[in-house]
Amino acid sequence: MGKTLFITGASSGIGAATARSAVKAGWNVALFARSEDKLTDLAQELGDKALVTTGDATNIDDLTQAVAQTADRFGGIDAAFANAGRGLSKPGTEAGDLDDIKGMVDLNVMGVIMTARATLPQLRKTKGTLVLTGSAAGRRHIQGSIYGATKWFVHGYAGNLAEEMREWGGRCSVVAPGMVDTAFFDDGAPDKLQPQDVADAVMHMIEAPARAVIRETYLMPQN
Repeated sequence: MGKTLFITGASSGIGAATARSAVKAGWNVALFARSEDKLTDLAQELGDKALVTTGDATNIDDLTQAVAQTADRFGGIDAAFANAGRGLSKPGTEAGDLDDIKGMVDLNVMGVIMTARATLPQLRKTKGTLVLTGSAAGRRHIQGSIYGATKWFVHGYAGNLAEEMREWGGRCSVVAPGMVDTAFFDDGAPDKLQPQDVADAVMHMIEAPARAVIRETYLMPQN
């Protein structure tokens, strides 16, 4: 039935671009996000290689059910992309809204852990690859950035998980882009990286030969 990629945050931006690239390369894709209408539109575009699985990446029951649906439909999961994440409406420890901060930390940190927890049993069967979305913000200190701190977690967790997964032949990678032209930025960033640039990096990591693991891909715009 071909290889299968499970993607969180698949309804737009980097997730949607990766889904398109994966299907073009012959993969099946399971699209996971809260926006069922956007996922349905994307799945109609991609055809029968796409499966819509709606849910919240901070809800382990939603993720577990989606993973089970994916394995049932396609026979297993060969790679997963923990891509769901967000920033803050107003940054800063004092200036930021506490509920907003908590929601972001839950998604950017616990959502990644829960995606790993839900997909690892399937990835263990295939000696598969788990890719996490990090950020250039997780590689340097940015004044007052709680978002950046969550991405520091992702980078550290990816390295630790890579050591854990290698014991059974699995791989964990992190893709770390700088500014990307997505809805993350209110005014867009058309002269910066495009979602397709990040999707290309993700495909490179999950399609690398079994003898190699690309632990991190760090992308920065030239402009």
